[in-house]
Amino acid sequence: MNRVSKSKLLSVARAANNIMSGLGELLYSIVLHIFKSINRKTKSRLSVWYMKEETSEHVRMLVKVFKWVVLPASLFYVCAGFCVLGENAIESILGATLVFFYSSFLPDLPSIYARKRGKKVTEDLRWYTKYALLLFAPIFILALTSGMQLRWKTTDNFHNLKSLMIYGAFLLLGSFFAFVDFPISIGDITEILSPPLYGILGYLIHLKVDKIW
Repeated sequence: MNRVSKSKLLSVARAANNIMSGLGELLYSIVLHIFKSINRKTKSRLSVWYMKEETSEHVRMLVKVFKWVVLPASLFYVCAGFCVLGENAIESILGATLVFFYSSFLPDLPSIYARKRGKKVTEDLRWYTKYALLLFAPIFILALTSGMQLRWKTTDNFHNLKSLMIYGAFLLLGSFFAFVDFPISIGDITEILSPPLYGILGYLIHLKVDKIW
């Protein structure tokens, strides 16, 4: 390999590293802003340093897994779609990647309806109401930011493998109805499985950072 080729490879590597660094900084800013807004709305009084430390830790692991696992897998998926199946998988993989990023922060989102420590627990929410807070978290957050107040309070923090399995099944069911097309082809199967697989991976990253497994 000549010097020109090495120089080009180094330039590409530096550019890729700069892109990953920029992605991490952007993601950190967005997530921290969201959690600060939720903190103000719910009056949770979490300290800024705690939110910064927590967000930084999760973003660092998330970008690392994206760089070494999700991005190579996505590129392979797109190339295989073009070369083997003759299908354009870019839109599908972009959607799955968004699910990956969203899922990595999902376990913390229902915390706005968590029962505060020290308060006497008389009755917890029914299981279907409790998991609605997890599965439809963005809707409840939008409702909160719009001024709607729900008196729902739960003792479950969703940082467990049971919640992960329920979330994975929800993604699989939603993906099936969104992408199924009879007769089902190999391309349909990969399109159906991508969101739940990426979502489960993102959720697992969150649990790993929080030392759940």
